[in-house]
This record gives sequence, structure tokens and C-alpha cells, in this order.
Amino acid sequence: MDLLAEFREIVDSMEREGIDYSLCGGLAMDVYAMRRGTLDVDLMIEADSLPRVKQVMEGLGFLLSGGTMEFQRGDVRIHRLSKVDAHSGEAMVLDLLLVTPKTRQAWESRRRIEWEAGVLNVVSPEGLIALKRLRNSGKDQDDIEYLRSVSDED
Repeated sequence: MDLLAEFREIVDSMEREGIDYSLCGGLAMDVYAMRRGTLDVDLMIEADSLPRVKQVMEGLGFLLSGGTMEFQRGDVRIHRLSKVDAHSGEAMVLDLLLVTPKTRQAWESRRRIEWEAGVLNVVSPEGLIALKRLRNSGKDQDDIEYLRSVSDED
């Protein structure tokens, strides 16, 4: 599956349906010019829009729903949707990061940015840093260092 083509379809559908979202995760890092390679799409959404997002994504083939996972004592809530390409058997994952009190600042930092995949909402570098601090893996630490340099350039 072509990740960028799938991503464009997801964003176009969200825009068409008037559902507020914000890109976060690996593709958001790509937007800020750090190609780090990712195999999934991560979007932030308000929790009350989850039923509508699931309905819209079903129309794009995201028929598998893994339910909502909680991390950091509920500060981070992720609902995972997946689709499987009927021809290739490849799987595509869409992680929906639900806005919580702990992640609201990152959500509110979102920006409207023109990128190679079109115009989209993306969490600011500062917002991504806040999200990455919640998980704090080695890769997150590398991303944070890069995002700080991007923030300093602004």
C-alpha cells in the first residue's frame, strides 16, 4: 500500500466531512522535514468525534477496530483502526490519539500547513515534543532533539 496515497484519502475524507483532526507521529515528523520512515498514520481527534471518524474510515476500508488502548494511567488514549489490502494482503494502521486533558495543549497547538500531500492540520513542533515526552522512548528522544532545533528556527 502507498502510505502517502492512503494518508491523502484519510485527510481528504476528514476535510470533506468537516471532522477536526491533527496529524501527529511519524508523518508529522516528515512534515517538519525529518524523514524518519513510518508504516502507519497517527491522527489526533476529539473523543466525541470517534464514532463519526470510525464511520468515515469504514468507507475507506478500515474495517478492523482494535478498541481504545490506555497508557500513562489514561493520559494517553489511542483507538486503532486497520485495513487489509485485498490484493496484496498488506495491512495499514490508523492510530487515533484521543484528546485528553494531558494531551489537550498539543491538540490546541495544531497548525494548518501546506505539504506535499496537500493542506492539512498538524500538531506544532512544541506539541509533538509534549506528546513524545509522554512516551519517552529512545526514538522519541531523538525526535525531541530534532523538533527543538526546528522550533528554534521559527
